[in-house]
Amino acid sequence: MGRQTLLARTGRSLRHPNYRRFISGHAVSVIGTWMQRVAQDWLVLELTGSPVAIGTATALQFLPTLLFGVWGGVLVDRFDRWKLIIGTQVASAVLAAALAVTTLTGATTLGLVYVMATLLGLVTVIDSPARQAFVTDLVPVPDYVNAQALNSTIHNTGRLIGPAVAGLVISTAGAGTAFAVNAVSFLAVLIGLARIDRSALHRTARLARGRGQAREGLRYAWHHRELRACLFLVAVVGVFGQNFRVILPVTATEVLDGDAATYGYLTAALGLGAVLGALGAASSEQVTGRRLLLWTVLFGVVNLAMALAGQLPVALAVLAAVGVANILFNTVARSLLQVHSTPEMQGRVMALHGLLFLGTTPIGAPLLGWICATAGSAVGFLVAGGSALLAAVAAARQLRRSTGSGAAQPSTATAAPDPAPELPATDARPDPRAPLASTPRRLFADRVRRQRPAR
Repeated sequence: MGRQTLLARTGRSLRHPNYRRFISGHAVSVIGTWMQRVAQDWLVLELTGSPVAIGTATALQFLPTLLFGVWGGVLVDRFDRWKLIIGTQVASAVLAAALAVTTLTGATTLGLVYVMATLLGLVTVIDSPARQAFVTDLVPVPDYVNAQALNSTIHNTGRLIGPAVAGLVISTAGAGTAFAVNAVSFLAVLIGLARIDRSALHRTARLARGRGQAREGLRYAWHHRELRACLFLVAVVGVFGQNFRVILPVTATEVLDGDAATYGYLTAALGLGAVLGALGAASSEQVTGRRLLLWTVLFGVVNLAMALAGQLPVALAVLAAVGVANILFNTVARSLLQVHSTPEMQGRVMALHGLLFLGTTPIGAPLLGWICATAGSAVGFLVAGGSALLAAVAAARQLRRSTGSGAAQPSTATAAPDPAPELPATDARPDPRAPLASTPRRLFADRVRRQRPAR
């Protein structure tokens, strides 16, 4: 492969038609998703005037992932991911439309919002691991990191645009209209999915129906040192370091003596850093355990620096750095989990990631809220930074020897895990270019070698 320009490296996953079709629809839908999050919080505030009620609605939305996330991964490994995502997107659109109708007609109650949030959380149990694992069906192994980074870029761009659009829509037409816009936005991703050439997808195996497959996924991740260490870091950072909706309002009012506008500035700085970090990750061609450790340490350091930021300009600059470190940590973690997982285990491994990344919100948000309420937001940032640094030290032995990569070293990206039970793969689609591998581990290794770019 000749020397690539930075722009070509950053957008290289867009060379694959199926990925372009999927990401173009997702780019529209994610704006609607962020509009709904803002509209839901505002609607609950209008109905109750209680921040506790807002927190309860948020917790209910993530609680199903904590309770059922692993079983969602089993379904993702067992069934066609394309069909699953079609189903979850339709279900999400129906829920948004129902909330729009009840809100616009004045029939919405707090209990109904709670029910809708819980139902959306149940959809997320399948949707989140399905979308994460589906990336490996759309692009070859060397582009896993880039595809995940571009996904993060789209997500965080939506986080910048969606709330701003939601604010305009809510102020002029009400929260119900914002829900309606989100319902319509799902048409974009459904059209993109419909245009995908399913014969060109890269998936090679599907899990046969059987008992104990959720436990098998847990044992698989536990016996694989890279997966175990990576998931440990995700858990620590997820619980203590990524509950920004809890800590930033306190920082804006108590530390910076600001108001809602100050909170908006802080959120925008965090989002801007996330977009910049995602673009940086997209230009990367490697994912290694050492790189994950590096971004864990940097995430800890910038959180410690944020604990000392007492002026708004300093806080904005440091929060932008927090956004960069946060998104790079998340992108590398997701990519490392995918690269080190056999295809028929990716759904369950990514479900574990979702459980620790999203499902811990009902635990981490109240805990960090209590810390901020009793000791201040500075201590909250100290806890976030210190826990990340301690976790990096604890995981260093397992990750510092990991040299898995995307395009640069595909053969080392599939280092065999420690002995673990392997599930039988049925309904496998043999690749005509190579003999069918006899085990999932060899199957994935052969897949990496076949997809290594020519130099």
